[in-house]
Amino acid sequence: MTAFDAILLVSFGGPEGPDDVVPFLENVTTGRAIPQERLEEVAAHYRHFNGISPINEQCRRIRAALDEALASAGHDLPVYWGNRNWYPFLSDTVAQMAIDGVGRALAIVTSAYSSHSSCRQYLDDIDRARDEVGATAPPIEKVRAYHDHPEFIAEFISATQAAQRELGEVGAGAPLVFTSHSLPVAAAATCDYQAQLIETAGLVVAGLPDDVEWSLAWQSRSGPPEVPWLAPDINDELHRLASTGVKAAIVVPIGFVSDHMEVVWDLDIEAMATARRLGIRAVRAATPGTEPSNALIAMYVDLIEERLTGRSERASIGKLGIRPDRCPPGCCPPPPSSR
Repeated sequence: MTAFDAILLVSFGGPEGPDDVVPFLENVTTGRAIPQERLEEVAAHYRHFNGISPINEQCRRIRAALDEALASAGHDLPVYWGNRNWYPFLSDTVAQMAIDGVGRALAIVTSAYSSHSSCRQYLDDIDRARDEVGATAPPIEKVRAYHDHPEFIAEFISATQAAQRELGEVGAGAPLVFTSHSLPVAAAATCDYQAQLIETAGLVVAGLPDDVEWSLAWQSRSGPPEVPWLAPDINDELHRLASTGVKAAIVVPIGFVSDHMEVVWDLDIEAMATARRLGIRAVRAATPGTEPSNALIAMYVDLIEERLTGRSERASIGKLGIRPDRCPPGCCPPPPSSR
C-alpha cells in the first residue's frame, strides 16, 4: 500500500481559441517532421469549431466530478489537472503541486489502453515535468490501464444502446463499427493496444441483449502513406458495409475516453459525410467523458482506491490479464522511426 495525498488528471490538451491552434499543433508535432501542408489541413479542422477543442472543457468536468466523488467517498485528495500539449501544461501543474506541498501523487490518464502514445508517453511526460520542477517535485505514479474495467465496458454498452434507440426500428439490427486512433503497424506490434481494443469491443457486444454484427476500424492516421498503419480506415469500412447492402450503422469510438478533435471531426464530420454519400443512416455513440458519465467517475474512484488500499482484487472482466501498477522499463516503446 502506498500513501498518496493528491490526484493528478493528465490529458492530451487542446486549443481554446483561434490563436491557440497553430502553437498547439506545433507542440503536438515537435520532432516529427510533419509537412506544413498537413499542419494546415489539421488546423482547418480546429478552425471549423472556432479553434476550440472539446477536450479541455471535458477535463474540467471530469476534474470537478472526480473531486466531488472522492470527497463523498471520504478521501481528502485534491485533484490537479495537467496536459501534454496545452494549458494547463503538466510542468506548470507539477510546479503548483510542489508549492502546495504535495508529497506523493497518483495520476489518472484519459486513455484506457496500452501503447506508446496512450501510456508510455504519458509516463515520460510526467518524468519530464518532474525534472523541470526539480527536487521539490512530488513522486507521481499512474493507475493501470483500464480497457476492461466493468464500469468502462458498462458505459459503452449504455452508449451503444442509446445509439440503437436513436436509430429507431433499424437500431437493434444495425452493425456496430468500433473505432480507435490508428497506429503504425510497427508500433502496434510492440504493445497490447490492438488486442485490448478487440477485447473491449467484444465485451461491449457481449453485454448487449441481441446479437449484432460488429467490426473494428481505425481513424485519424497521420503518417506518410508509405508507412503501413492499422487498417481498415473507418471510411473504407463504411464502403465495405455499403457494398453488402447495409443501410444503417452505429459508430462506437471505444478508443476515446472523451471527445477529442479526432472524434468530432474525423467521425462526426468526415465519417458521417461518407455514410450519407453511401446511403447509410449512421449515428455515433457517446464517449464516457463527455458529461462525464457516473460510470466513468466511479471507475476512476475504484482505480484510485485500488492503490490507496493495496487490495489484490482488481475489477477486470477481460482475459488479457490486468496490467501492472508500475509499467516495466521498455514497455510500449516508440515505433522504430521515432527513436
